[in-house]
Order: sequence, then structure tokens, then C-alpha cells
Amino acid sequence: MDVLFIDWACFGKVDAIFTLEQMGYKLTMFSHKDYQERLSADFDKSFDDAVRDKNFKFCFSFNFYPVVAEGCKRHNIPYLALVYDSPYVPLYSYTIIYPTNHVFLFDKQEYMKLQNMGIRTVYYTPLPVNATIIDFLAQKEFDRAKCTCDISFVGALYNEAHNFYERLADVNDYTRGYLDAVMEAQLKIYGYNFLEEVLNDGILAEMLRVSPYANDKYGVETPQYIYANYYLGRKVTSLERIRLLTAIGERFVNKLKLFTLNKETKIPHVRNMGATDYYAEMPYIFANSKINLNITLKSIQSGIPLRAMDIMGAGGFLLTNFQADFLDYFVPDEDFVYYNDTEDLLNKIEYYLSHDKERKEIAENGHRKVRENHSFEKCFREMLRITGL
Repeated sequence: MDVLFIDWACFGKVDAIFTLEQMGYKLTMFSHKDYQERLSADFDKSFDDAVRDKNFKFCFSFNFYPVVAEGCKRHNIPYLALVYDSPYVPLYSYTIIYPTNHVFLFDKQEYMKLQNMGIRTVYYTPLPVNATIIDFLAQKEFDRAKCTCDISFVGALYNEAHNFYERLADVNDYTRGYLDAVMEAQLKIYGYNFLEEVLNDGILAEMLRVSPYANDKYGVETPQYIYANYYLGRKVTSLERIRLLTAIGERFVNKLKLFTLNKETKIPHVRNMGATDYYAEMPYIFANSKINLNITLKSIQSGIPLRAMDIMGAGGFLLTNFQADFLDYFVPDEDFVYYNDTEDLLNKIEYYLSHDKERKEIAENGHRKVRENHSFEKCFREMLRITGL
């Protein structure tokens, strides 16, 4: 059984390839520089050449790509896509409705939104994780001084220069005040993202004047979706992460290690360790941190982020903001712990730093459930069962 695998530098590629081969599939790897384009004649030609005179059971990619969907439709190849990015504009491409598509989303709210729009080619599934890799990695040497933490946070702070929100620098004072108030309100709400809903016509017109956006004729994404998720959502996430990490640094001096791309970011009493490699180092950090923080990107409305799954997959203790989809698969205070606000976060950090046995039991429970229920093999078998492939 042959599978066409869309090859790009994605998280989980090694695990997906290994799993599919163990399941008996023969993989044909296909890569092209234009895989993210909406249209590309050069991609089409290369794709057609790659599949000509072959019989693929399905095509697979992490994330969904319109040019791949076009190619699969032309050749009647089932297209299986597992999306782990959010926000993700290609979901609003017209190609999403092609009957050859089977697009799996990890955010139930996003899935329900598309379903309510009449799109029947999308499905919901939590993201898979390789929960056995830590057993292999534990036997290898690693930088214990760097990877051993009381508290760790691995993730972007979205505070780089020239980010999306800075493009709105010239909006009028009323719009600036409105957006600031909306973002401050969103910072106080956990479990519900209302940013897209509150961009009324007047506010939207001013944002469009300063930083124009128009979708092309190949998709239905709205300016509200773009501004709410790429401009405001990332800014809110930046504010939230920096404020929470600052509060932790003040209460727990020099106990928090930050692993982030921007090595120049300075937060008082927080140790910025710079970037970390997903495969070579990150699992060690998760396994050797007493407390692993997850602060979810605001565009992820209800889904369990890949970072949270990776933490539990590595056997780490997870302390996270509330996301509704956790409750479909895990039990709070048994498999993971969530916080409700800043003070609750600080109190729970203090509690679990001093309750080793309870913390370790929760980490072990989360690890066991991820290993038993959310492996790559189980995920692929479930996707194939749902789609009948």
C-alpha cells in the first residue's frame, strides 16, 4: 500500500513516517518549494509527474495545503491532512470542500465553526504524540544543568519587532482605545475567545485603512478573522505570557527558565535560555522540570495545544490555562492541572513545588493516558477508520 507523504520541515514528521511504515505502508516523499501557495503551475506539474502511473491509497500532510488538495482532486487521491497550526488561513480556501479531502482539526470549536458553515470534509481529533521517546532519550547523555528546572516555559513571546499588531500603529485614538480595552478584557477571560466578534464595522474600517487586508478570490477568510487572530490574538498572547512570566519571576526568584526564540528578551528574575530543539532537547526539559507551563495562543479556542501534549508525552507535569477539549480526554488534578487567573497560577506553582509525590503522580497519570490513547498509530488508525480508507 503506497502513501504520498508531503515532505516539509514539520513537527512530528519523523514519528509519522516511522508509524506509517510500521503499519505496512510504503511512502513516497514529495516536496516542492510552492507547497504553501494557493496556486502554482510548477507545483501542479511536479505533483502530476510524481503520481502518474501510481496507485496511492492516500496522500498525507501535516497541515492542509490548497495546491495539494487540487492535485489530489485531479487524480482522485484521498487527501488526509492533520492540522496543528492555529490560526490557519488555508482552512478557508475554497478547496477545503473537495470530496477527496479529509482534514482533521485539533480544536473542536474551529471544527464546529466549519461544520456549521456546511463543510463536511473536516473532522476533530486531538493531536498525537510519541510518548515512548522519553524512555529512549533517558538513556542518552544530555545537558542536565540546562534542562533541569523548577519551572519551565517553552514558547514564543510574540514580542519581536515588526509583528502584525505594530502595523496598526497609526489607527486613530478612538480605535486605539477600543482595541486596548478589548485586549485587556480578553486577558481576563479564560475558555472563550471573543476578539473576532467585537470588531464592528467602524473599528474594522479604521484597521483596514491603516493595514489593508483583502482575501483573494480563492478563499472566504474575512478581515475580522485575520485581524482577530493574527493581529490581536498574538498581541494578547504576548501580553499574557510576559505578564504571567513576570509575576512568576517576582514570586519565585530565579526558579523559572524561559526557552524562547528571542534571546534578547529580559524578564526580571527569569532566566532566558534561548531557543531549544524540538527533538534533541525539548523532551528532556519537559521530563526534568518540576512544573511545565502551557499558556495557550489565543487563536486556539478550545483545543489541546501540541505543546501540552508534548509535555505529558515526555512524562512532565503540566500546569496550563483552561482549554475545554482537555475535559474530553483528561481529568483535572489527576492527569494535569489548570489555573483560572494569575493568583491561582502562582498559588498552584507554590503548592506543587512543595508536594513532590502528588506532582509526580499527576505527571505519571498524564503520561500513561497519552501513551495509551494518543499515540501516532492510534491517531492514524482512527483517522483511517473515520474516513473509511
